[in-house]
Amino acid sequence: MAAPPGPAGATGPAAGRFCRLRERLRAHPYAVDALVALATLAAVLFSASTETRAADGEPHFGGRELTTQTVLLAVLACGTLVLRRRAPMPVLCVTGLISVVAFAIDPAEGAPSDERAPIVLAAVIALYTVSNRTSRSTSWRVGAVTVVALTAAGVLFGARPWYSQQNLGIFAWTGMAAAVGEAVRSRRAVVDAIRERAERAERTREEEARRRVAEERLRIARELHDVVAHHIALVNVQAGVASHVMDRRPDQAKQALAHVRDASRHALSELQTTVGLLRQSGESAAPTEPAPGLAVLDDLLDGFRKTGLQVALEAPVPPAGLGPISSAVDLTAYRVVQEALTNVQKHVGTEAHAEVRLHKRRGDLEITVLDDGAGVGADDVDPPGEGNGGHGLVGMRERAAALHGHCETGPLDEGGFRVYVRLPLEPAPSHEETSA
Repeated sequence: MAAPPGPAGATGPAAGRFCRLRERLRAHPYAVDALVALATLAAVLFSASTETRAADGEPHFGGRELTTQTVLLAVLACGTLVLRRRAPMPVLCVTGLISVVAFAIDPAEGAPSDERAPIVLAAVIALYTVSNRTSRSTSWRVGAVTVVALTAAGVLFGARPWYSQQNLGIFAWTGMAAAVGEAVRSRRAVVDAIRERAERAERTREEEARRRVAEERLRIARELHDVVAHHIALVNVQAGVASHVMDRRPDQAKQALAHVRDASRHALSELQTTVGLLRQSGESAAPTEPAPGLAVLDDLLDGFRKTGLQVALEAPVPPAGLGPISSAVDLTAYRVVQEALTNVQKHVGTEAHAEVRLHKRRGDLEITVLDDGAGVGADDVDPPGEGNGGHGLVGMRERAAALHGHCETGPLDEGGFRVYVRLPLEPAPSHEETSA
């Protein structure tokens, strides 16, 4: 793996060493401040000992003798930089005050003040720290006050004439420190905002992915429950009939076993279709059989009638007369009727009377399934309520809620059970929209 890029975009061992050094320095900020203070002190003493007013116009390093006062002020000003991260504003006040004192301590002839002008470098670094670690308004206000105060001290007590390069340098360095500190702070704020947005977007994507997975699991669970519960209930009823009449009515037992075979074949077919949809593309051929809907509602009711359940349908003939219905509403309506009649067959038994009503009213499809509770041979004498441990009623409510519909279930006063589902109709796309 290539080493991370260095400060100039370079890669390799040198860039890797630079990154490791940078991480170590970030882990010890006060050690870094101590190094900055020592480097600033060395720069101040070096500049103070340099003679810039030689007759030949060239600077002479070490050509000026440092006084004890100059060294003491330089050490005091640079020493406070060790605390610049903990207390940036007090450090700026102290270094600024020391710089003004260094200018004004001996204004005679201008020589001592000229010698002590480099002490302003400590205040420059402190001003950068304040601008870098405070708000924009504070940075501009403090920067303006510091630039004016130090420049005025240099003009009043510093080198002569007042527009000398030392005084202009004080103005330039302090102004640049405030501007650079503000620029670094702004860039850091932008980088932090970008990083926060990226992290928030990543969290949002993960949450959205988890939500979609949960919704898909619920949808698959509902489909499998509807398919398996319906057909297994038919198989169970017909197998019971065959077992009951096997000795006395072999022909009726044979007919019941034929119904068992048909129901099991349909169950396997629908399970194969459902599982095929879960495979990735290319693993299995796409199912060619369309999803069940109200168009095959008569076949569904005939299957229940063969098991002995008496079912009446109150709806337009055929149910397609309800008008355009979206595929989601069509499938949900079919599954609601299927699950409701399966519950009737399971909990009420054969010979029960059930009625299915389909009505279109004010842009909604209303589905009502009623039974009289008068069946015989039921597996469970209780109606299909919440306490029976099944998922059928829960699945119906989830399907209705997914389409912004409404589901009501409960026993009737005169006996029996009622399932009522209202689904808002969505107009089916026109042929032109489908072609587009």
